[in-house]
Amino acid sequence: RLRAAYTACRRLNARHGRTYFLATRLLPVDRRSAVHALYGFARRADDIVDDLGTDATTEERSAALDVLESQWRHAVRGGEVREPVVMAAADARARHHIPERHFTDFLTSMRSDLTVERYATYTDLHAYMHGSAAVIGLQMVPVLGTVVPREEAEPYAAALGRAFQLTNFLRDVGEDLDRGRVYLPLDLLAAYGVDPDLLTWSRMTGCRDARITAALRAAAALTRGVYREAEPGIARLAPVSAPCVRTAFVLYRDILTAIERDGYAAVHRR
Repeated sequence: RLRAAYTACRRLNARHGRTYFLATRLLPVDRRSAVHALYGFARRADDIVDDLGTDATTEERSAALDVLESQWRHAVRGGEVREPVVMAAADARARHHIPERHFTDFLTSMRSDLTVERYATYTDLHAYMHGSAAVIGLQMVPVLGTVVPREEAEPYAAALGRAFQLTNFLRDVGEDLDRGRVYLPLDLLAAYGVDPDLLTWSRMTGCRDARITAALRAAAALTRGVYREAEPGIARLAPVSAPCVRTAFVLYRDILTAIERDGYAAVHRR
C-alpha cells in the first residue's frame, strides 16, 4: 500500500506540476520519491481549497480540509490511514525527519485561503507565504541534504519557495480573479493606479490597461529580487540534489521572462 501511495503522488506531480516533475528526475530515487510525496500532500490541500468543485461552499471546503488535517495528525502519530497522499507524506516526513510544524503552518495558510481574498501589503502577503510556500522549501531541505548546517541553508530554501509562489501569482492572476482572489499586494497595485475592480474589469472585458501592465512589471521585478535572494542557497545543497533545484530555479524563473514577452497579459491568459 505504501508503494502504491508513493506512485499516486508521483502521478499527481507528473500531471499537475510538470516543471517540478522534470526537475525531480535529476534526483536519486529515494529523494525523488519523498519530493513526490510532499508535492502530493500539498496538491491535495490546494485542490480542496480551489478545485473541490465549482459549487462547493466554503463550509464544505473547510470540512474537507478538516478531514485531511485529521488524517494527517493520525498518520504522523503512527496511525493507519487510507488517503494515499497522507500515507506517503507522513512516511517521507518520518524518514527524513522533517519538522511537523512545517506541515501545520502549511495547513494554516491553506485554511486562510477559504476566507482571505486580499493582502493589503507585501508584509501581509509575506506572512501568508510563510505557510503556503516558504515551508515547502523548508520541508525539502532535509530531503535534499546540505553541505552546510541545515539552519544555514533554510533561509534560502524559504526564499525560493516564496519566489516560486510569487511567480505563480503573476502567471495565474487572471484565474485567481475568477476565484475572487487578488494575491498581488494592494499597495503595490495602488502605486500604479490599479485596484481589484480595475483588474476585474480588464479580465471581464479583455481590455488592456497601461496601469495594470506597469503594476505587473513591478511585481515581476519584486519576484526577480526574491530569486536573487534565494540563488546562493543552491550551492549549499548536497551535490546530488543541487542540479534538480538549479533546474527548477531556471525553469520557473523563465516563466517571468515568458510573462514579460507576452506583454504582461496574465490578466487575460495564462
